[in-house]
Amino acid sequence: MGALWTFLLAAAVAVAAARGRVADLTGAAADAAGRAVTVAIGLVGMMTLWLGLLRVAEEAGLVALAARAVRPVLRRLFPEVPPDHPAMGAMVLNVSANLLGLGNAATPFGIRAMQALEELNPRPGTATDAQALLAALNSASIQLVPASVIALRAGAGSRAPAEILGATLVASAAGAVVAVVASRVLARVLRRPGP
Repeated sequence: MGALWTFLLAAAVAVAAARGRVADLTGAAADAAGRAVTVAIGLVGMMTLWLGLLRVAEEAGLVALAARAVRPVLRRLFPEVPPDHPAMGAMVLNVSANLLGLGNAATPFGIRAMQALEELNPRPGTATDAQALLAALNSASIQLVPASVIALRAGAGSRAPAEILGATLVASAAGAVVAVVASRVLARVLRRPGP
């Protein structure tokens, strides 16, 4: 990725030099850097607000409520994981945190779940169906409250930054369904003996 960005930067400088517009390039870069700082400061404020609200929701028991709602679904999705295994608890917390838009809080739970699932792995170092499904589900992550996107929209000056709630819920739910179906189909196809 670093090579790609280096190439794009070098190409922009080369084209600007060839056209005699290096001053325009420099001015545009400085302007973009200034806008980036403005957006970042606004983002910090909005993220602080949303993380504070979500922390209040966590203290009020909303995360525990989400975990209770998610546990039966995860038991069906991961039948090979014992219900009382630490992996199941970490997966419940991971999915619950993603549901509430707490991506930063979901990451440690996802890592812990993967480590616990590795303990159940009969072939260490090779991902099991459960690990692949968790990775797909974590990537799709159904979100009820997309706090990061709302904060970005607010930082960019949106008049209604939270109007994306419905669309985000539908899109992330569709992504999660596709992730689960693809994981299950690929697990069956890859398990099928060859001719």
